[in-house]
Amino acid sequence: MSLNQSIESAVSTGKCKLGAASSIKAVTDGEAKLVVVAANCPEEQLADIERFSELADVPIQVFPGTSWDLGETVNKPFMVSAIAVIEPGDSNILESL
Repeated sequence: MSLNQSIESAVSTGKCKLGAASSIKAVTDGEAKLVVVAANCPEEQLADIERFSELADVPIQVFPGTSWDLGETVNKPFMVSAIAVIEPGDSNILESL
């Protein structure tokens, strides 16, 4: 399963939070098992995600496309700079860590 398919499956069959602020909250609340960030995630948001993820020992996966591409992958008509995976559902996204 490709990264795109794994992300789409996690969002559609599991539980995920979309957006940098929601992802950071999921990390700080101890809910997130993985954070996926778009390659063009704004530097300030990425720095916050990296800092909180390191403190909580949550891995970060960089999505090779833009935030528009990440939004398209999860069937949203808007940019998505980060996704926190809380429950992977039928996805194998956590297996590649």
